[in-house]
Amino acid sequence: MNLFFAITFWFAIAVITLGLAYKIRQYWKTEAPLIIPTMPAPMTGGGVVLRMIREVTIFESLFKSNKWIWLFGWMFHFSLLLVLLRHIRYFQEQPWFWVTLIQPFGKYAAYTMMIGLAGLLLRRIVVDRVRYISSPSDYLMLIMLLVIGFSGLMMQLFVHPDIIAIQGYFVNLLGFNIVDLPLNTPLVVHLVLVFVLLIIFPFSKLLHAPGVFFSPTRNQIDNSREQRHAPSWVAKNPAGDN
Repeated sequence: MNLFFAITFWFAIAVITLGLAYKIRQYWKTEAPLIIPTMPAPMTGGGVVLRMIREVTIFESLFKSNKWIWLFGWMFHFSLLLVLLRHIRYFQEQPWFWVTLIQPFGKYAAYTMMIGLAGLLLRRIVVDRVRYISSPSDYLMLIMLLVIGFSGLMMQLFVHPDIIAIQGYFVNLLGFNIVDLPLNTPLVVHLVLVFVLLIIFPFSKLLHAPGVFFSPTRNQIDNSREQRHAPSWVAKNPAGDN
């Protein structure tokens, strides 16, 4: 099992790293043929930066669209961020001071993350128009995240694994060394699903995390009256000749 988790960890890290690099490059190379920012849109580059900051920190457009969905969505994403930052300690022999500082916040963020996930799953079940456009993968992603969070809470509240040994295991994996990992059922479920999540991340709807930065409705300047916008194939052949 030590070898299995080591190989799976290395494979998952390789897939998510190379997969994200490929998808981000694909996004970067894909041109937007039209100026299509959602109005009211900023008319300067600085305005676009501020808009993107508001979009990724407070989910501005979602807040304007639907308050209760915004509440569950923001609760989940912000809590997930704290939980992920808290987990940095498992890959450091001496965690950075701020990683130690946020440990209590990340601990309680697990509960708000579960509440946010439950709300988003309930939305897909009870809201007709959302249920109509939801695919099985949408439900499976939310259920998988819920099980990951639940297994983590099980270890936090009931099982209490050897945290130092787990930390030592992953610190050694970063140096391509394999040591003993103290296993229990919640930890096995937690790790397996986390590795599965890392592997499918670059090929799923979860890719909206980096994808939002490449959304033309958010990252474009409303300057179509001041400056002509043309994709490269038009710029190279303005007369439209074959």
